[in-house]
Amino acid sequence: MSEPHADGRAVHPEPRPVLQQLPKYAAGKPPAVVEGLTSFKLSSNENPLPPLPQVLEVIRNFDDIYRYPDPLSSKLRAALSTELDVPAEDVVTGGGSLGALIQILAAYAGTNDDGIQDEVVYAWRSFEAYPIVIETAGARSVQVPLLADGRHDLDAMAAAVTENTSIVILCTPNNPTGPVLRTQDVEDFIAKVPADVLVIIDEAYQEFVRVEDAVDGIAMYRKYPNVVALRTFSKAHGLANLRVGYTVSNPEITQYLRVVATPFAVSSIAEAAAVASVSNTAEMEVRVKGIVAERERVVAALTEQGWELPESQGNFVWLGLGERAAEFSLAAQERALAVRAFAGEGVRVSIGEPEANTRFIELAGDFLRGSELS
Repeated sequence: MSEPHADGRAVHPEPRPVLQQLPKYAAGKPPAVVEGLTSFKLSSNENPLPPLPQVLEVIRNFDDIYRYPDPLSSKLRAALSTELDVPAEDVVTGGGSLGALIQILAAYAGTNDDGIQDEVVYAWRSFEAYPIVIETAGARSVQVPLLADGRHDLDAMAAAVTENTSIVILCTPNNPTGPVLRTQDVEDFIAKVPADVLVIIDEAYQEFVRVEDAVDGIAMYRKYPNVVALRTFSKAHGLANLRVGYTVSNPEITQYLRVVATPFAVSSIAEAAAVASVSNTAEMEVRVKGIVAERERVVAALTEQGWELPESQGNFVWLGLGERAAEFSLAAQERALAVRAFAGEGVRVSIGEPEANTRFIELAGDFLRGSELS
């Protein structure tokens, strides 16, 4: 920091103090180039497949770039209304699910006129952007440690709710560990939470879930007025670069989300692509089944090798390596694989192309055998 002027003023604009305290968001790194090997990025939970042909056709033919987009994303909301059987008025779009989450925080969490911060309760470790966007909004993060098997500790989360809590976030499947929340467990949790606390069910990976009693955010929104379902087109639909997310909630909530919604957050080309993808859901689901099959192949192989894995219901798996996370990440780089290491905790590996998954399985086996020999 530069020396201040004689009158105490800073010599240049200074950011809000909270910025010095925020954790840094670390996007998945690209893979290293290794001679003789095809490089694969398994660090960002991206869909390894391009969008559907119908979606690519819409993108290729789109030429209305010089016009502003519809700020309400009316065509997409209508398509989602039909697909999800919900009123279009209950859908609010945003720039990816993160953009949609930021809109919720802008409306429901911050620092109040009396100086008291709203509290946002969520499990940890979970999506690493949560503390950044919560604290940027002026609210206070309340992190509740995960159970040993990577699941939310719902009892501890309920106990963490205070009179200052405005929002609870449930991430299911949990990123990066993978377990999904069960319907009855979530209903029991909601019963313990005051009705004036917003419960966000973040379902970025819900299309990959294969557990029969997994919670469904849309079903919960229909049943509980304080529930918001949060979803995205980035994962299963393969539209990560176009940034399309949305929330589904009751009118008492959406009326405020629209007030704070970022104007034109979803571009017209992104909306058109998302509509085309929704219109071809059956074909999208075929692709998702292929990714799920690869996930199950990876999980079966790792389990046979001796790895103890949390339940994997997203398009990724979690290796609880603790202090050896960085070591595994380096070993992956040497094999032209990029994985996502969380220092001191573990490694998240996205399900990618079959060749990439096979190489990851081989790496995991060699790493485990090396650990046993050392």
